[in-house]
Parts: sequence; C-alpha cells; structure tokens
Amino acid sequence: MCNEQPPVINPQASNQPHVYIVVLNWNGWRDTIECLESVFRLDYPRFTVLVCDNASTDGSLEKIQDWARGNVMAACSSPDLSRLIMPPILKPIAFFPISAADGATTQPSPDVRLVLIQTGANLGFAGGNNVGIRYALSHDHRDYVWLLNNDTVVDPHCLSALVRMAEADQMLGICGSLLRDYTSPHDVQSVGRRYSPWSGRTRPFQELATAKEDATVSGRPGYIVEGASMLVSGKFLDRVGLLEESYFLFFEELDWITRALPVFHFGYSPASIVYHKVGSSIGSSTARTSRSVLSDFYQARNRLVFTGRHYPGFFPSVLAAVGASALQRVVIGKPKNAVAIMRGVIASFKYIWSPRQASH
Repeated sequence: MCNEQPPVINPQASNQPHVYIVVLNWNGWRDTIECLESVFRLDYPRFTVLVCDNASTDGSLEKIQDWARGNVMAACSSPDLSRLIMPPILKPIAFFPISAADGATTQPSPDVRLVLIQTGANLGFAGGNNVGIRYALSHDHRDYVWLLNNDTVVDPHCLSALVRMAEADQMLGICGSLLRDYTSPHDVQSVGRRYSPWSGRTRPFQELATAKEDATVSGRPGYIVEGASMLVSGKFLDRVGLLEESYFLFFEELDWITRALPVFHFGYSPASIVYHKVGSSIGSSTARTSRSVLSDFYQARNRLVFTGRHYPGFFPSVLAAVGASALQRVVIGKPKNAVAIMRGVIASFKYIWSPRQASH
C-alpha cells in the first residue's frame, strides 16, 4: 500500500550533527502521524524521532505503531500541503517502544529512527517534552534537540536550515522556524513574539516578520522563539537545564529563554518553514475571546507566575491586566472563562515562590 521512496539514510552514516526530534502527543494521533509523514521526508540525514505520549486515552501509541507498520494512512485536510505527506513514505519504519523509566538505560539499534516513549501521565507541554529531552541527554550524539509540535507539517528543508543557522553561531541557544498557517499556507502565523512585562502579554515580533535571511536577536529581553518549533543546542541544555514543569502549559519557552540571558541569544530561520494548526488540543486560539476555559486558566495563572519569578516589580500591573481580562469575558458573555481566570489568579500564588520542578 506504500509507494517507493528515496532510500532512508542511516542516522550514523553522516558526520553532520545528530538531532533528536521530540514530538509530544496527547490524544492526537491523527495530527501526529501526519506530522511524522512530513518529518520522515526531511532532507537532513541524521535524526532520531522521539514521540512522547502523555498517557493518551485514545489509543494513540497503538495507532502510531500501526502507522509505522504501514497499516494506518495519514490524512491531510489542507489540499495545498498534501504534497508534504503524500504519497506515503516507505513502510514499515523500525520503531522502539519504551516507558519513560526505561529511557536512560535503553539503547535501540542504529537503524531505529522512531522511539515511542510512554511518559506515564499527562505531564503537560514542559513535562512531556522534558521526558524526550532527558532521553536525548542520556544518549550519545545529542548535538541538538528539536521540539516540534505534533500539530505541524514541515517543509523537507526545514531542519537543514535550522542546523545550518545553529552551526554558524555556537551561542545561538534556540533557533525557531517561520510558522505558516496550516489552513492558509501562504499566511505567516509567527516568527516569534515579544513579551511586555507591564501586561504579561505577548504580541508578534514585527521587526523580524519580513526578514529574508537568518535573523538573530542578540540578548534582547522579551523575545520568544515560538514553541511550535525550537531547535535547542546541547550547550544550552547543559548550561540552562530543562523546561520548567510547574507551568504545565504556556510561558515555558519564555521562562527558558529568560533564564538563559545574557549567555545565549536566539533567533529564527526564514528558510525553516513549518505549517502549524493553532491550539488544536486545548483550544488555545490566538484570539483571546476564542480561548477555552482551560486555556484561560493557564494563561492567567502563568502570566502571574512568570511575572512573580522574573519581573516582580511589574506584578501589580500584570494583576490588573489579568483582572481586566476576566471582566472582558463577563462582558462578552463567557462567565465560565472569567471564573477560570480568577481561579488562575488564586492558583498563581502557590507557584510563584515554590521550588522549581525541572532538573538538569
């Protein structure tokens, strides 16, 4: 049922840096196998994919294994992007299923390019990705770790462009991609965001939106590489450590970057194109009025947690901004969202001064 594809390159057969690609899945196997179909078309020769499953209840790992065997087909709902996943790549793909507890002591054979890791619980964005990062750090050849959202489809040259930029600047801690909209592929979704300590909100980083060449933001506070695609250097991980798990969702990238300043700088490559579906798992739309109750809770809580940890002097203004968001939800007829925001405010005080929940 699978069409012939170019031969798979042994990940050990190249002298280029090795990349561990971490794809986090939670009840989203359809998105994940679509993402994997595009990932295994990358023209970069040396990578291993780690799918970290956050205790899905929809049989995700079984479905992903069936896809690797060639028994499940990926589907693309964007006609303009079907070229990135069709025809199906040659199956079967050798895979290696393990649990998070086994990761540090288990080494698959060199021909295995797909490792399926059961994290054991819904650990959130940071916790789930940290399982993959820990696996990478416990094995050889972990020059880079690429955190890639499962609700993405990637251009074949995407990873090559990221590695090329990172190799040209050894103090580039995290390199992001040009994110385009999955449903409207010609539209730029993001090239990064700017954080305002006054409001605790982010907005598009307009200065880089029209960049034609690799763009580096040298030590500039407030610049955030978009979390949907982040190539992280081994040097960065050795020095800064893992994502902070107490956030669970949202603000992990900004916390990571803030902790790394001023040692590392950050940027994005416009030649690294990723097509992204926004907020497919928890309704985290870019429009604040369209956010789910869960999204509003974590956005409110973590705006305050991040502010309290890194910009405590701005805490009163951010608290006022969060309160205004709750009032706005009431005005537009979303009282449950307003309650979620206020619950987030109350919950934030538990975490602001609590010990960090990520280790090196």
